[in-house]
Amino acid sequence: MLRDRVVTAVVLVGALLGALFALPAIGWTALGALILALGAWEWAGFVPARPARRLAYAALTTAVGVGAAGATDLATGGTGTPLLVPCYGLAVAFWLGAVPFWLARQPAIAPPAAVLACGWIVLLPTFLALVQLRNLQPVSLLLFLLVVWIADIAAYFIGRRYGRRRLAPSVSPGKTWEGLAGALVATAVYALIWIAVWRRYAPAIIRELGLAPLWMLLLVQALALLSVLGDLFESAMKRQAGVKDSGRLLPGHGGVLDRIDALTSMLPAAALASMVHRL
Repeated sequence: MLRDRVVTAVVLVGALLGALFALPAIGWTALGALILALGAWEWAGFVPARPARRLAYAALTTAVGVGAAGATDLATGGTGTPLLVPCYGLAVAFWLGAVPFWLARQPAIAPPAAVLACGWIVLLPTFLALVQLRNLQPVSLLLFLLVVWIADIAAYFIGRRYGRRRLAPSVSPGKTWEGLAGALVATAVYALIWIAVWRRYAPAIIRELGLAPLWMLLLVQALALLSVLGDLFESAMKRQAGVKDSGRLLPGHGGVLDRIDALTSMLPAAALASMVHRL
């Protein structure tokens, strides 16, 4: 199992890096649309639905996403319009308000319509942010992705070595407070390295403010915490649906949602921070 996870991870990272720096804008949009379609298909599996209905949900979600990318000047390489701000703002409000409430209540059964609506709030802003951040600067997108990857790796190893107190035992028993602390320490160090070494790729609002290292630290820590919410929320959806993984597409990793869960909460906030100076 560990070997499968490592091999799959290496292949995915290699493919992602190649696509990130080699694909034309329309190709990256198409890749994002594919990820959106697969994620929507898996999300529809969180409610009782026949394959035809899952396919319809995935197709409609993808069509809305691609249409929104075209309407906001993203599909062919544009840097976006102010119309994206309320989209990202809604997503951030959802993650900061609705998701903690949902996790605290842990409803045994949620209305299917509510679950599917949540899928749009989770997936569509993620797709748009993925396209927009790459259009703005591929290196910036990569640096934002590293926030999640570093947090995940640190939480895993620190949690295995020192984990004692479970973070959310009824949702994701493997996560610990010690692992979360390790993730925050690791991403704090990363934030300071980012602003010191790759300052030009930090959001403009950070570069323009005084005490840039402090603001960068606060931003990256907030993104790391948001990524945890994304992971926990997808785990809650799977637990409610009675499934271990969102899918079986990726050997050793489960489904697409299992790989992008932390990104769904982090990327819209990162895109919003990257737009502040442009308003």
